[in-house]
Amino acid sequence: MSYHYIKVLVQDRIGIVTLHRPEVLNALNLQLVYELVTELERIETDDSIRVIILTGNEKAFAAGADISEMAGEEAIPMLLKDQFVVWDRIAKISKPIIAAVSGFVLGGGCELMMNCDMIIASETTRIGQPEIQLGVMPGAGGTQRLTKAVGKVKAMEMLLTGEHITAEEALKFGLINKVVPVEMYFKEALRMAQQIALQPPVAVRLIKKSVLKAFDTSLAEGLDYERNCFYLLFSSEDKEEGMNAFLQKRKPKFTGR
Repeated sequence: MSYHYIKVLVQDRIGIVTLHRPEVLNALNLQLVYELVTELERIETDDSIRVIILTGNEKAFAAGADISEMAGEEAIPMLLKDQFVVWDRIAKISKPIIAAVSGFVLGGGCELMMNCDMIIASETTRIGQPEIQLGVMPGAGGTQRLTKAVGKVKAMEMLLTGEHITAEEALKFGLINKVVPVEMYFKEALRMAQQIALQPPVAVRLIKKSVLKAFDTSLAEGLDYERNCFYLLFSSEDKEEGMNAFLQKRKPKFTGR
C-alpha cells in the first residue's frame, strides 16, 4: 500500500512505521493519522509481524497537530467531524508498540507517544502539551494519559503552563522507559523490539491486554482477567514448547500457536 506521510519497513518480524512530514516537524494532519491507523490495523492482521516500532526523525517525533487544518474551524463542524475517534483505534492494537522518539514530542505528538506501550527517547527529546497557549486543550487523551503517567500535580503544571519537559524529567516521572544518546535511540528501540519478537506472540498479546486492563478496572476485576489469561495460555503450543525447552536446557522456538 502506498502512503504519503508515513514510511513502512518490515525487518525481522518487526514493523517499523516512520512519520514522514519532515518539512513541518511531522505535524499530525488528518491524512497522516488515517494512514498511520490504516497501517497499524494492517500490521495487526499480519502474523509475520510481532512487534511495532513507531518513530519520526531526530528533530521531531511529532511537533503537534497541524494547526493550519484547525485554525478556521468552529465547534459544531469539529464535533460532527469527530476527528479523534480514529485515535481510539490505535488503543485497540493488540501487538506491542514501541515509540522511538527524539526532538519535539508536543501536543498531538505527545498524545500519540502515550498511546504506545514502551518509549525510548533520545537525550534531545522535549515533551509537552502546549495546547493551552493556542487557547484550547488536548483532545486525543492528553489530560487523561498524562495524568495517569506522571500524576496530578505534574500533569496540571505541564497542561496549564504548556511548558516542555526534558527526556530526563520524563524518565524521572515514569513517562518513558529509557533515555539514550541521540544516535542510539532507534537502535535501542530496535534492540527491545527484537527481544520481544522472540517471545510467544499470544502471551505477549495477553500480557499487553492485562496491563492495560489495570487502568480501567478494579484490582479484583483485573486479577480475575489476569488469571483467565494465564489459564488460557495452557492450551497453547507455545506453552508446551517453552516449558519443554526449559526442562531440556535449550532455547525455545515460539510459533504463535
